Amino acid sequence: MDQTKGSHSGEYGWGGPHPPPYNPQDYGQNSYTGVSYQVGGGNVAVITPPGTYDNMIHPEDVGAAGENQQYGQAPPVYSHGLEESVFSDAAIRRGFIRKVYLTLMIQLLVTVGIICAFLYWDTLRIWALDTYWFCYTMLAVVMVLIVALSCCDNLRRQVPLNFIALGLFTIAEGLMLGSVTVLFDAEAVLWAVGATALVSFALSVFAMQSKWDFTAAYGSLWVFAWTLFSFALLCAILRSQYLYILYACLGTLLFSLYLVFDTQLILGGKHRKYEVSPEEYVFAALNLYLDIVTMFLLLLQLIGLCR
Repeated sequence: MDQTKGSHSGEYGWGGPHPPPYNPQDYGQNSYTGVSYQVGGGNVAVITPPGTYDNMIHPEDVGAAGENQQYGQAPPVYSHGLEESVFSDAAIRRGFIRKVYLTLMIQLLVTVGIICAFLYWDTLRIWALDTYWFCYTMLAVVMVLIVALSCCDNLRRQVPLNFIALGLFTIAEGLMLGSVTVLFDAEAVLWAVGATALVSFALSVFAMQSKWDFTAAYGSLWVFAWTLFSFALLCAILRSQYLYILYACLGTLLFSLYLVFDTQLILGGKHRKYEVSPEEYVFAALNLYLDIVTMFLLLLQLIGLCR
């Protein structure tokens, strides 16, 4: 027993010198030939094979020294942040959609009210027929407001300035449409209003349910629009009623596609290539309103020509 104790005292034992301090650089990744030592007084021996080993006590020191480490990084911590962000994005999108369609409904109600005033208030109707410049003046105001709302980010995002600008645009557009509808019979105007409402509702439902991505066809719609504009110039030169009817049909088709396109931009989702930012609710309502109003004018022209 004493001999065994004395043998341990020879190297770092109870009575021998203290071991040298630990140095991580010495344990990064070394080669050694193995160690064999006896356990107890029997014939049991523990042998460690030769090879290389990694420093698993201070792996960051090995990484700082430029050595390869196997256990240097801890496993990622599970978090609920992704799921919460997905649900919050969906809630923001639903709130954005409600805000857009509420704004659109108010715009359409104001516009229909102004049109009815021009149709059924005889004094205003006669004044609009005699004052031909009023329609062109309102058209200029509408164009200026469209450019301002489309190009100025601060104007359409800053509350209440965006609602004031959109309200002025809606009133100017309603006055322009009212001065145009006095040129048609009240029955034709009502037919055009009903047809526009029916087509707009059907196309909106189609855009919500369809998995076809119309947002990816933006370039095709742009080419179609410029082609229709060139055809409008041809109609103005030839002055043929049949060409006018064809132009009204093609225009209705174009803005029906634009209505589906803008609706899918508002809805967004994983099947859509593009989508509108939730901050752009005024711009989104403006796009839908312009699609519906232009479709109304084309349908009114088509009904008036066919009658």
